[in-house]
Amino acid sequence: MNRSELVAALAERAEVTQKDADAVLNALAATVGDVVAKGDEKVTVPGFLTFERSHRAAREGRNPATGEPMKIPAGYSVKVAAGSKLKEAAKGQ
Repeated sequence: MNRSELVAALAERAEVTQKDADAVLNALAATVGDVVAKGDEKVTVPGFLTFERSHRAAREGRNPATGEPMKIPAGYSVKVAAGSKLKEAAKGQ
């Protein structure tokens, strides 16, 4: 399912216009992005998803083209965890 199909499905299920559904999806993405960027809290939609920022330590890696060792600096990434309802849906239950 791509973004336009998701917006159409949300609009139909919530009985709103596609423009309104798209605006809500944009607002959700922006809000989650802002909270994750700050990194001091996580966003949880109970039973569905949890988003949180995680720290990645500096590490040694290899250049895939040359095989030479290289240093990868410390940084941040995002952890996304599925909630119980989403896990059950994936099982087909």
